[in-house]
Amino acid sequence: MRPLTAINLIILGSCFAISFSLAAVLIVVLVLGDEYPRLQSEFEPLLKSFFVFLGMTTLSVASFYSLVRVHRLRFWAQGAMWLGLIATGWFYWP
Repeated sequence: MRPLTAINLIILGSCFAISFSLAAVLIVVLVLGDEYPRLQSEFEPLLKSFFVFLGMTTLSVASFYSLVRVHRLRFWAQGAMWLGLIATGWFYWP
């Protein structure tokens, strides 16, 4: 495995794990939100974070697949993934 592919796989795994965890928390908030108003107030930021990481996971999958298959658009997919990573960092920067 080439180094760029390994780095891409690490980013893909991290984004998928965060997306999966946020989805699980969203389910808990949907189930318990009526009983706990403070929990309900966290729903919107949680949903935004879920969609940010779902998008990042999608970009990572496309980039990883294009690298593995040596697709002609692999450099565009890599650029989109790195821009998505920068945008995600910008979104969460305090």
